[in-house]
Amino acid sequence: MAIIKPFRAYRPKKGLEEKIAALPYDVYNREEACKAVKGNPLSFLNIDRAETQFDMSVDTYDDKVYQKAHDLLWEMIDKGEFVKEDKESYYIYELTMDGRVQTGIVACASVDDYQNNIIKKHENTRADKELDRIRHVEACGAQTGPIFLAYRANDVLSGIISRTKKDEALYDFTSDDNIRHRVWIIGNDSDIKAIGDTFIGIDNIYIADGHHRCASAVKVGLRRRGQNPAHTGEEEYNYFLSVLFADDELMIMDYNRVVRDLNDLTEAQFISEIEKVFNILSKDAQCRKPSKKGEISMLLGGLWYLLEVRDEYKSTDPVNGLDVAVLQNNILAPVLGINDPKTDKRIDFVGGIRGMEELERRVKGDCKAAFAMYPTSIGELFAVADANMLMPPKSTWFEPKLRSGLFIHDIS
Repeated sequence: MAIIKPFRAYRPKKGLEEKIAALPYDVYNREEACKAVKGNPLSFLNIDRAETQFDMSVDTYDDKVYQKAHDLLWEMIDKGEFVKEDKESYYIYELTMDGRVQTGIVACASVDDYQNNIIKKHENTRADKELDRIRHVEACGAQTGPIFLAYRANDVLSGIISRTKKDEALYDFTSDDNIRHRVWIIGNDSDIKAIGDTFIGIDNIYIADGHHRCASAVKVGLRRRGQNPAHTGEEEYNYFLSVLFADDELMIMDYNRVVRDLNDLTEAQFISEIEKVFNILSKDAQCRKPSKKGEISMLLGGLWYLLEVRDEYKSTDPVNGLDVAVLQNNILAPVLGINDPKTDKRIDFVGGIRGMEELERRVKGDCKAAFAMYPTSIGELFAVADANMLMPPKSTWFEPKLRSGLFIHDIS
C-alpha cells in the first residue's frame, strides 16, 4: 500500500520553464557546472550547485554555499519567477528522446513507505554524498530534485495519463540535448482521488534512480519530526518529491566498463582467462554491441570480441545472474584484481548514452580494454529489490534525465 499524494508545487512562471530547467546536479563536476550556468542566471543549476556563484577558493561544501542556494531559490520565488499552485495537484511529466516517449506522474512519496520498504531500493548510499543533499534541502527548506520511481503498469493510471495528455500542455519545450519536455496539471478532484486510491492498491514502488537524493530527503524528514513536538504526520516534510513511471515506460541503457591495465597479463593470457568464462562467438568490428542478455562485447588490442556467458557461469540468483555481476565476479575481481569497483582507480564506468565510440576512444587513450554490456532490464531491477538485495555498482543508466527546477516541494 503506497501513499502517493498531490502537492502544491512551486513551478516556473509560464515562459521561463526552458531557461530554468536543468540537468541533475550530480551529472556535472564543478568545472562543468560553472561552464553550464555561465550566461544563464535562471538555470536551476545555479541553485543546485551554488558553489558556481563563488570562485574556486570557496569549498563546495562551505556553509555559505548552502546559504547561497537558499537565497537564490527564495529570491526567484519572491520575484515571481516561480509560482505556487493554487491547490494540491498531481502533474504529468513527459520526456521524448530520439522519438521514444516516457511519461510519469509528479507527486510526493511517503517517508514512512521508504522506512517500511514499501519503496524498495537496489543500491547502497554513501554518507558523504547524502550529507551534501541533506544540507542543501535543509538550507533551502525545499526539495528541488525529483526522485525517479517506478511501479508496475496499472490500467487506471495509464488511462488518466492518456486522457490528460489530450489537453494542451502547461509546458512544452526542447532542451539543448534535444529532449522534448511536456508538463500537464492534474487538478481535477476525481482524478486526484483516483490516483491516490490506485497507488494505495499498489504493493511496492521502486527507486529507479536517485538513491542518494531519496535517502537525504528521508533523513531531513525524520530529523524534522524529532524537532517538532507538535508533529502530526501530515507535514510536508513527511513526503518527498518524486516522478513515478510505469515499468513499461522505461528504458535502461547499458552501463559499460573500461579498465586501465590487465594486471600484468599479456593480451593472450587475458584471452585465455576470458575463454574459461565465456564462449567467443566472433571477432570483428561489427560485434561492438551485445544483442541479448548473456552477451558482452570486449574491445582488446584494437579488436572487438563478442562473448557469451558459458552455461556453468549462469545463475538464477537475482544479483549473481546479472551480466554485470558475472563479469565482476569471474573476470574483474579474480583475474584483474579489481575487487572493489566503487573505489578502484583502475576501472571507470561509461554510460551507454556516450556510445561505443567513447569506449574506443578510451582504449586508444588511457585504457587497455573495454566491456560493452547488454542493458540490465527493469524486471531484473525489480527482482533484486524484491529480494532485498543490492545490485553491483553502476548496473543501470537511465535516460533521459529528469530536469530539476520544474517542480519544487516546499517543506519549510
